[in-house]
Amino acid sequence: MGKIFRFYKDVDTDQIIASQYLLFPTIDEMKSHTFESLSATFAADVKPGDFVVADENFGCGSSREQAPSVLKALGVKAVVAKSFARIFYRNAINIGLPVIVCKDLYDNVEEGMEMELSMENGTITVGDKVFECTKLPAKMQSILDQGGLIASLDN
Repeated sequence: MGKIFRFYKDVDTDQIIASQYLLFPTIDEMKSHTFESLSATFAADVKPGDFVVADENFGCGSSREQAPSVLKALGVKAVVAKSFARIFYRNAINIGLPVIVCKDLYDNVEEGMEMELSMENGTITVGDKVFECTKLPAKMQSILDQGGLIASLDN
């Protein structure tokens, strides 16, 4: 179980991690500025195992790998959205951050609710409601299980 942090439609990579923080040499130094323009306390409030839930087109904008990387570094278990920008989706899988498409979740949850994700079953449970979501192909799941694309190539 993890807490939901809810974001709207068209959240771009500059809102996930603003460009001025890309000058920091490490993801660890960047992560405390995650979603800074949207939620001043997100980086302090999010705990390992929590979830980002968003409307459509999450991760649009610049194709920076740091955007999914700061979320993963903060311990976000997965990002669940109605849809993703293609490059963000690819970058997230490459660095080992699960990104799950679920068309019905966003409109039926509120910030702070607890949810549970079963990637194996392709379901999300919030209270007594169960939502169907994308079940990742075995190859993609294997990449995530190994910590991302580069890590999976070493195995």
